[in-house]
Amino acid sequence: MTPVQIIFIVAAALTLGSALMVVTTRNLIHSALWLVVALFGVAVLYVLLEAGFLAIVQVVIYIGAIAILMIFAIMLTRKMVNETTPRFNANWSWALLMGLVMFAGLAFILVSWPGINTPLAELPRTADPLRELGVALVSPDGCVLP
Repeated sequence: MTPVQIIFIVAAALTLGSALMVVTTRNLIHSALWLVVALFGVAVLYVLLEAGFLAIVQVVIYIGAIAILMIFAIMLTRKMVNETTPRFNANWSWALLMGLVMFAGLAFILVSWPGINTPLAELPRTADPLRELGVALVSPDGCVLP
């Protein structure tokens, strides 16, 4: 295994584990902090994909602005009282079953896809991908909205 593959596996496990903690943690502040960890894992995946601009945007906008704003909003507006509501409602078993069925279906589709074992062709290196993104955003033939 190459170091990039090891970093990918660690980042993916970190992202999935922290995303699971976001939805299962009872304390709202802890959930928001786990969200920061999950978003940081996504930024690491962007770095591995050599999408530096998206990684910087992920860190600055999502982690630096939105997640921190959520933490401050929670801290300023919510009483830190232990909730007495049940952690799961009566339909949690159906949700788990549907999640497992969806996962099995997606895994089956991915495994049965004929291109799963073909290596990705080497993408052509461009001089400056950020410059190309900027040109595409402002050119008349690009992605700009009038």
